[in-house]
Formats: sequence, C-alpha cells, structure tokens
Amino acid sequence: MNKEPKKVTSPKRMSKTELEAVYMSEHHDNASLMNYLKEQHDKKYRRKKDAPPFVEPKGQVKNEDEILVKLRDVRIAFKRGNTERVVIEHLNLDIKKGEILGLVGESGSGKTTIGRAIIRINPVSGGVIAYNNIPISGKINRTLERAIKTKIQMVFQDPSASLNERANVDYIVSEGLRAFHLYENEEDRLNKVTEMLEKVGLMPEHLKRYPHEFSGGQRQRIGIARCMIMGPELVIADEPISALDVSIRAQVLNLIKQFQQENNMTVLFIAHDLSVVRYISDRIAVINSGKIVELCDANRLFEAPLHPYTKALLSAVPIPDPRIESKKKIVVYSPDMHHYTEDDMPDFYEIEPNHFVRANKEELERYKKDLEVLNKYNEQMKEELKSKKDTKKGGGKK
Repeated sequence: MNKEPKKVTSPKRMSKTELEAVYMSEHHDNASLMNYLKEQHDKKYRRKKDAPPFVEPKGQVKNEDEILVKLRDVRIAFKRGNTERVVIEHLNLDIKKGEILGLVGESGSGKTTIGRAIIRINPVSGGVIAYNNIPISGKINRTLERAIKTKIQMVFQDPSASLNERANVDYIVSEGLRAFHLYENEEDRLNKVTEMLEKVGLMPEHLKRYPHEFSGGQRQRIGIARCMIMGPELVIADEPISALDVSIRAQVLNLIKQFQQENNMTVLFIAHDLSVVRYISDRIAVINSGKIVELCDANRLFEAPLHPYTKALLSAVPIPDPRIESKKKIVVYSPDMHHYTEDDMPDFYEIEPNHFVRANKEELERYKKDLEVLNKYNEQMKEELKSKKDTKKGGGKK
C-alpha cells in the first residue's frame, strides 16, 4: 500500500506581542555571553595541544545598561572552494541605545560587511553578536529570528536595486506590516502607509506608482519609509546618500535624524565621507582592513585625530575656502608606517576617557605626546576665538 504523504503545516503566525514574549524569554546577561564565547574557544582548540588561553574580549562602554548591540571577538570570512578570505577578525564594538554611531572607512574596509552581519545577512564564522545580551549570530530558532526582524531594519545603499520594480509603493512599504500582521484591518494598514509616506515627503497619490517612476532621492525615501514603518529599535543605514545628488543628501540626512530623535532609535550610519558623518553622528568609529583603528565622540575625532589612517581620511575632506584648500597637506597612509613585532603587537587602548585608538606600546607613548600637543593647540585656538568675540562685542557697544 502506498503511504500517504505527510502534510506540511506552516508555523503559526505569531502576533508582535507573542514575538516580544519569545524575545524576552531569550534574555541573557554578560556572564552567559562570555561562557558562550569560552565554549566556542574550547571547541575550536579541543584537538590542539598548545591551545592559547581564553581571553575575555572587552567593549568600549563600561555601563552594560547603555549597550544595545555587542560585537565580541567577531570573525567574518567568505569561502570560495578551499580558499577562505577573512574580512573581519577579532572585532569588538559596542553600540549604545539611542545613539547614532558613524562607521567610516574606505571602500573594501568591511563597513557594509559588519552592518549585514548584524542584520543576519552575512554569516559570522567566530565570536558573537548580541542584541540586548541575546546572541543573534549563528543558528537561532525561527521564532526568535522573526522577533529580531521586527527590531532591526536596514536602509540599503542603492535604492534602485533594493526596491522591487514589479511592485507598487503600497506593496513595498507595507510588506513588513503584512509579514508580521502589524495592522488591525485593511483600512488601518492603508492609513499607516499613507501617514508614513507623508512623513518622508511623498504624497498619497504615489501609492499606486512603481519605483521606476521616481527619482533617486524619492526612491531612497520609499526605502526609508519601508524601514521606519516597522518601528525598529535599530536601523542600519548603509551609505544611504552615496547614490544621491548633493542637493538631495541633506534632505535624506535630516529625515533619518528626525526619525531617530522622534522614536529614540539607535542608528548605525555607514559612510566614507567624514564631513557627513560628523554632521549626523554622536560617536565615530574609523575602520581600516576590517579593524577599528579609532573610536571617540564625533567632535573629538576632528579636534584630536591620533591614528595616521584617521588623519589621512580627514585630509581628504575638501575645504570650501580655495585659499586654505590650496595650502592643505594631503596625508597618505601606508600600513608600512607601523613597526609591529611579535613582542609588541597592537591592541585597542583607551588613551583618554571615551577615546580609543589601535596601537602598540611604542605608538601609544607617541600618541599620548601628540594628544598633549593637540590639547594645548585647541585651548589656544579657543582662547583666541573668545578674545575676538569679546573685542567685537566691545566695539559694538561703543
């Protein structure tokens, strides 16, 4: 007798409240995360006699309650046949709740790879990525994955490639609402989509149009609307303005900043233009060849850059005044500048409060001296500006 085929039943569609309950049940603390990493370490070196001891990786934020996303000893590699190319290795990074963290570096430095790993597009081959102390890298159960999707969203670099050309705006923007059933009825769904379109500067009559009927800036606004309608806690903005005209860039930046302030969201803003990142970010992390070389507050990075790669990026930022621009010295960075040895390998040091730099011991001493010089120079400049302002005020009163 022929056996009847087994019926494949689709998993129950859970409401956002049920997904939230599953998400909260997976809550971990920092100690359990470190145990998870230690298990990975022991598993990796279980057949090797001379295994290195497990060293607990540390982040940059001391208060655990302020951290939303943790990357601990993260390794990302891509395989092609028998060859493996390691893009990110031993990465430790903290993203605070409610902040805009700028991630800056040249093309191919690993910025987008990190963002795509957080949202689980790129797999992680080592370490752990934790969201609210919940490990979200590697294999996780399907329900938890769905819960995470409601909390993390992404704005992609190319609006033309990230939007479905065969779907209209109504379908594109409400796709997440339909997938997680985040509306009461059809009227409620349509009201939410219309309201979001108006927030991003589009009109209700655009609902039935297709992406090819819009300009580049309008397409990016559709991508932002699709992201924000989910009410995410974390948004990964992967160079959202690089494909846009200069006149449109400021509008899109202001739009992202407006949503962040209104909803107290956390944003990982990926870009290669330091001047843009300074405008929108609270902190800036500079990345080169898959390693964070400097991390500090946005204004402080411009006041006291220490790493030679950071200085090279800053020297590439154009200055509007042609007279100053013509006298500017371009700094060229080369990895050969560093003289690392087996006895003196680089590490990520806190050289001043909330200012971290990658250096070995020899470089660290030099950076400390450079920092003292820069601090004195910045104080002198502030005093000169203050005296000029006082002189102008005194002249105005007379």
